[in-house]
Amino acid sequence: MSSDAQVLTVDGPHGAREVRLSSPSRVLWPEPGITKFDLAHYIIAVGEAFVRANGDRPVSLQRFSGGIDGEQFFSKNPPKGAPDYVRAVPVVYPSGRTHPQLVIDEPAAAVWAVQMNTIVFHPWPSRAELADNPDELRIDLDPQPGTDFADTIPVAVELKNLLAEAGLTAFVKTSGNRGLHVFAPITPTREFLDVRHAVIAAARELERRMPTQVTTNWWKEERGERIFIDYNQANRDRTMAGAYSPRPLPHAPVSCPLEWDELAGANPHAFTILTVPTRLRERGDPWAAMHEQPGSIDTLYSWWERDLADGLGELPFPPDFPKMPGEPPRVQPSRARHPD
Repeated sequence: MSSDAQVLTVDGPHGAREVRLSSPSRVLWPEPGITKFDLAHYIIAVGEAFVRANGDRPVSLQRFSGGIDGEQFFSKNPPKGAPDYVRAVPVVYPSGRTHPQLVIDEPAAAVWAVQMNTIVFHPWPSRAELADNPDELRIDLDPQPGTDFADTIPVAVELKNLLAEAGLTAFVKTSGNRGLHVFAPITPTREFLDVRHAVIAAARELERRMPTQVTTNWWKEERGERIFIDYNQANRDRTMAGAYSPRPLPHAPVSCPLEWDELAGANPHAFTILTVPTRLRERGDPWAAMHEQPGSIDTLYSWWERDLADGLGELPFPPDFPKMPGEPPRVQPSRARHPD
């Protein structure tokens, strides 16, 4: 055992577990000097809220061999030597291949992931035992060049109102970078493609209401200085950084859940590994009750069917996806390689 390794005691639903942390003094975020030890203690501090948001879901771990500037890779299945409290479930990927994927059920499992050099946690929008049917509708508001975080705020508020018209209750969090993520709990009765179509229907309706502020254009050159609704984040095996997940940016930000009434004055740079535990302790978790009253995508799906009848069809899938039914000709998201 490395001489500087430490053993951390992590409380959880099954009692306290001991998790060995090697190289605890390794600096992960050079600018604020945040170490692996600091990251592990952050996860312990937010553990209950973290597991409530990201637990019981297939999860991909974004792991870094050094700090945030080092090499990185994604890990989906449990590596050899994983403790017995870290489980996996079989999931089907877009290729049709089935493979086991990690599931986090308690804070100790997340701390173990930190020991495996994980910085970002990417949970699926579906539960482990029903991985094919999302129980969260997720919409990514992505600022394009010329826009910033402040420009996403009125878009998110209008999206909240739009989802309410469709019978859904919206929750919001910072992406940890420049954007916002809007989630709505849904009953897991539809598979991924249906939920994708519900997201596209919501995005198109939002674009109609805010044409100078919102775009669904796949071509980057056609998006302009608007907020792009990244509908492809709703696909199977496409994930966003989870709630309370750190991000590999210089100031150590966190993807932080917010109350809607604090969104207008929010500064995304203020939500970091160093500040979020105190915020959570003092304000509580804005997403604590998210799944108490899930809604249905039926209304949004009826909007999708209405748009189909009006001649609006499927939108492009990511380039690495298999060709999908009804998809238009496959293109890259930039015309730079096709100057004519």
